[in-house]
Amino acid sequence: MKIVRIHNELLGTYGDRGNADVLAYRAGLNGISADVVDISYRDVVPGDGDIYLLGGAEDAAQVLSCEALRGFDFKDCVVLAVCAGFQILGNSYFAGGVKQNGLGVIDMETVPGASRFVGDIAIESDVVGVTLTGFENHGGETNLAGGITPLGGVITGMGNGTSGVDGAVVGNVFGTYLHGPVLARNPEFADLLLECAIGHALPRVSDPIADEYAQWRRASIK
Repeated sequence: MKIVRIHNELLGTYGDRGNADVLAYRAGLNGISADVVDISYRDVVPGDGDIYLLGGAEDAAQVLSCEALRGFDFKDCVVLAVCAGFQILGNSYFAGGVKQNGLGVIDMETVPGASRFVGDIAIESDVVGVTLTGFENHGGETNLAGGITPLGGVITGMGNGTSGVDGAVVGNVFGTYLHGPVLARNPEFADLLLECAIGHALPRVSDPIADEYAQWRRASIK
């Protein structure tokens, strides 16, 4: 399995690079050999990846990454995009107070929010089948077009903003505002991405530390 970590030098501000390590580890628990490939914004993104990862960033890095990704077709890929990486997959977003054209992978728009959203977040995700927890730190409010499925409904925190949901799911493209990294806090989500990549269900592996950590985080929801 080839896990492609896109533009970590730009989209690595909030530790989302750890999502690749979690995927590789859990693939190994299932007997799947996995390689993590880092792609610089100066490199051509390979088309033979099994899972593509985008993380969070500040405005200037977000714009640079978005421009470098123009022309790459994410449509049939398995993708996890977090925060800034999530925003650039939409039709438009704001950076440095200026409206920017996104990549148009997800039919959504991100506009400046009334305030910055910072703190713990939890969502109930029918897509993953569990409560997901994370940490959000963003100033954007993302508005999904009609028919776009959110990743989940917000229990605590803000997620996409005033709509009461977080993230978006289109095919095998998953977007969210949850840092953490999100897959370390929610191993079931990592397993779902692996299943999307290989095309069939996987048995539940034994990973007591990850399971205990996930349950502890979920139990702390207020």
